[in-house]
Amino acid sequence: MLTLTENANTIAATIVAQQSPGPDAGLRIHSSGTDAEPRFAVTVAATPEPGDAIVGDEEIHVFLEKAAAEALDDKVLDAAVDEQGAVSFTLLPQPA
Repeated sequence: MLTLTENANTIAATIVAQQSPGPDAGLRIHSSGTDAEPRFAVTVAATPEPGDAIVGDEEIHVFLEKAAAEALDDKVLDAAVDEQGAVSFTLLPQPA
């Protein structure tokens, strides 16, 4: 199952709180590429879509569309904010 680093958890929780303060809101990751070139889009969602897997903790909910959940099953989501305030997400392999 996808896990989040502490940075990703904090940054995602901040983004969700700024854009959708509802108690069930979360970050939704869905596939937007092809099998040959997988890509993922991240949006803020008020609730999960039917069929979404849900990961996270009391601080942040992450909703994973089925294809994204399968592709990211062995990954860690990290995040950083640059000097201009832009957020970037990075996928890393889970430690063995």
